[in-house]
Amino acid sequence: MKRSSIQNVLSVLCLLAATHGLAGSQAPTRVWPNPESRANSDDWLRLRHREIRQLQPRLLVINYVNGLTEDEVRKRVDAIIAAVREASRYHGYRDPQATPFLEYRIAHIANLTDDHPLPESDRMEGNSSLYPRVPDWKEGNNFRYEVLFTEEYAHLLRIPHPDRPGRPVTLGAAVRDGLVHEVWILALQGRFGAPHSVVELKQAYDDSLRKIPGRSVHAGTGAPQDLPFLGRSLRIVHINPERGVGCALENIGRSLEEIARSRAIPYFTRYFTEFTGADLKTRYRTPFSTWEGRQPGTELAYPAPDTVLYRYKGEQFAIRNYVAPPGNVRFPPNARREYDMDNPEPVLSNIEHFRLRDGKDGRDRAEPYTPERIAPYRALAPDCMGPWIVYWLQNLPGLNTRARDDQDLPMRNWWVFLFY
Repeated sequence: MKRSSIQNVLSVLCLLAATHGLAGSQAPTRVWPNPESRANSDDWLRLRHREIRQLQPRLLVINYVNGLTEDEVRKRVDAIIAAVREASRYHGYRDPQATPFLEYRIAHIANLTDDHPLPESDRMEGNSSLYPRVPDWKEGNNFRYEVLFTEEYAHLLRIPHPDRPGRPVTLGAAVRDGLVHEVWILALQGRFGAPHSVVELKQAYDDSLRKIPGRSVHAGTGAPQDLPFLGRSLRIVHINPERGVGCALENIGRSLEEIARSRAIPYFTRYFTEFTGADLKTRYRTPFSTWEGRQPGTELAYPAPDTVLYRYKGEQFAIRNYVAPPGNVRFPPNARREYDMDNPEPVLSNIEHFRLRDGKDGRDRAEPYTPERIAPYRALAPDCMGPWIVYWLQNLPGLNTRARDDQDLPMRNWWVFLFY
């Protein structure tokens, strides 16, 4: 776990530049973090929400994978960052000049691998002896999140602090001081378990987007009880280096889904529910809210672009004049089942016109959706649902969106909610 003094000095200089708003070419008051706001959940984010032109969140990357070098870690993380950058270009598939809104910056890579190979009996899933495993693990999550925040672990993480060079900084202090905005854990997944795909304790807000003092909610695929609330939101994402960019994007997409499901931000939940089609019961009077509620083991069918057939409790039902919602991580507009992004049948969808009110009678215009829409992203994020997720995320109301809310006001940029 040796670190060259040169690398540490460069890390501190980068943090100083970012902390004082020198990173990036745009005006500091329109880019976050900046001199006025440096940390997650700052009131500045909600008060200046509509003015923000770019987020440059700082990543702490923790590598537990024995045999994975820092250069290899950086290469993998940079590839994911590039995919997220492309995904944050609102309608980028149509507008080559669309500006990336989310520009992750690597603040620090913590090498928590073993200097020497472990005995065969201790290798488990292939992660290092510093990986904080759950004692007597049986199944499910095997990662002890509370350990990341201890004084002891501060000596291992070695997060550089511009005001305290050479002194260990706890993860909690780094988050509160705005040195770290998100954590990506690189760890193998095997028969001895793995971390959750994504965990987050999210600061809760009311209907007016004001903080509810002292209230936080779990907004991840897991809800580990040992995850401390720091008074600020913090997301921890698991990256499996045996998989590629597309699989990592799934975890990031799930984070958005879980933030909406947690109801930490009622505004976001309201519109994201509509975007993902989790309101089928209201919209089409189905006996369930999402397509996951159909009869288990059955597939949807599309005999015409404006018709969907589904089965429920042994019976088949049809929805005529059907317009598919934009979908979710598992369900593109014309999916026959979960994780199906290759159905060639065209289905009418408003995914590229969500809340633009640019169709007949002020409705969203619907166009045939097929997998041709995601073809440009098959090289960028080739595995898992990656190509679909890049395209799907480009349709979230983002920078310069023309989408309107229920009050006919410009829709807020959804990416900012990641760091509320």
